[in-house]
Amino acid sequence: MRILIVDDLPLGRQLISDVITLMGHEPIEAPDGNAGLARARQEPRPDLIVLDVNMPGMDGFEVCKTLKADPSTQGIPIIFLTSHSEPEDRIHGLNIGADDYLAKPFAIRELSARIDKRLQARQETEMLRRQQDEIRATFARFVAPQVVEILLRDPSHLKLGGDLQPVTVMFTDLEGFTSLSEETSPDLLLSVLNRYHELVSGLVQKHGGIVNKFIGDGVMALFNTPILHEDHARSAVLAALAIRDELPSLHAEFDPRFRLPIKYGISTGPAIVGNVGATHCMDFTALGDTVNLAFRLQSLAVGGQIIISETTREGLGPDILVSTLGELTVKNRSKAVAAFTVTGRT
Repeated sequence: MRILIVDDLPLGRQLISDVITLMGHEPIEAPDGNAGLARARQEPRPDLIVLDVNMPGMDGFEVCKTLKADPSTQGIPIIFLTSHSEPEDRIHGLNIGADDYLAKPFAIRELSARIDKRLQARQETEMLRRQQDEIRATFARFVAPQVVEILLRDPSHLKLGGDLQPVTVMFTDLEGFTSLSEETSPDLLLSVLNRYHELVSGLVQKHGGIVNKFIGDGVMALFNTPILHEDHARSAVLAALAIRDELPSLHAEFDPRFRLPIKYGISTGPAIVGNVGATHCMDFTALGDTVNLAFRLQSLAVGGQIIISETTREGLGPDILVSTLGELTVKNRSKAVAAFTVTGRT
């Protein structure tokens, strides 16, 4: 670790430097406040600063306030080591952002202990920051902002790393989009498609799901991950109904040829949920038979149908109306599956 010592007394700097060297860290010295401020801003930045108060030019209090007001240096821990030992000085130093305050003359063991404690706290803070950056990078594109904030406050909500867990998977698809794309300019087609995706993704997030990926004109959404929801099957169906209810308003914006129905396939069951890919390129997703079944049910839907599996139907309340479709033959499955279509709510 690199530790910056800011003190106008050469003997004092040498003593602290010797302590830091014996601890196995790299000391960096500055003879006054202005020089200390300049060194603190140089790359690579120090991991900790031991700062005197009474120095010519800029004193230690002013150095501390300046560093803590700068986003690039405000995270560097500062220990005041000074002959200013009055309670008022100590209180002032801590109030302006110092992490610790030690009076001269000092005990070498105490200084070593306080340096160790502040460096450990810095490492823990950096670890938390990296974890938060990873959460943002993984989920900020897919989930509502309030869900990201929940994950940042309590990462224990995360279910990553290939865990087997129950989820509800929903696939949506625009009927007739392929033929429409053959006769529409790419820029206009993309504009229309983005409006459909905005509608679907917004209502999925509103109902507690995440948009896992956009697949051309389709969307794959997950419920019960990364935040666990007991009624995730119901939430997915309510999201599909909300999309269907809002679709006429969206269609009113379009020329009639762009007013396409959306079809849905929803399945509930166990899936492997985690990061899939290579070290340099990973994607958070779900894998397994539950995912495949939802996709196959969507491919069988017509005219804006919401087709659900039997396990999804079991998770619904009595206010959601369904009708049976009987046993459906699904591609790549040896046995027919019981399927239902959602007709509305009471």
